[in-house]
Amino acid sequence: MPNINSQLSTSEGEPGMNEVLARNIHTLLEKRRADERKASIEQKLADAITRFTGSMPFVYLHAVLFGLWIVINLGWLEWIGLRAFDPSFVVLAMVASVEAIFLSTFILISQNRMNAASERRADLDLHISLLAEHEITKILQLVSQLAHQGGIRESNTPELAELKRDVAPEKILEKIEEKNPQSW
Repeated sequence: MPNINSQLSTSEGEPGMNEVLARNIHTLLEKRRADERKASIEQKLADAITRFTGSMPFVYLHAVLFGLWIVINLGWLEWIGLRAFDPSFVVLAMVASVEAIFLSTFILISQNRMNAASERRADLDLHISLLAEHEITKILQLVSQLAHQGGIRESNTPELAELKRDVAPEKILEKIEEKNPQSW
């Protein structure tokens, strides 16, 4: 996971930023910081290793180490006293294989953690969307009542009548699951 300290800070007082948006950004960042603090030492270690192994310094380090290993074991540096210690490259293959096993495990640990966070965000997005749908429906109903009380003739389109109907979140979830059972 990316380091939260290197991300956005709140933008209070900036033009184009209202107080609610600044508060939401602040809340989001505080939640991420809290999640980072709650991570176990093992998770933090796996994230740090994953971050490093996904960087160019890691590539450079391996290019130098493996390159040097190969050059020494091909006997190209015997003239300066460096003798081959793995002429068949069996040890190099074993080291690379063991490293790959551990790196893939660290990457999977980090991905599992990121997937769990992503699922929590997706659930929150769904809840917010359902709440917004409910609020918009209520606003449409209120505007319709105000129009009726004010003697304003409203459009009687089937679409508007449909939009004014309350939406049941459980029905939406059932329909989603019915249409795409693998998604749940």
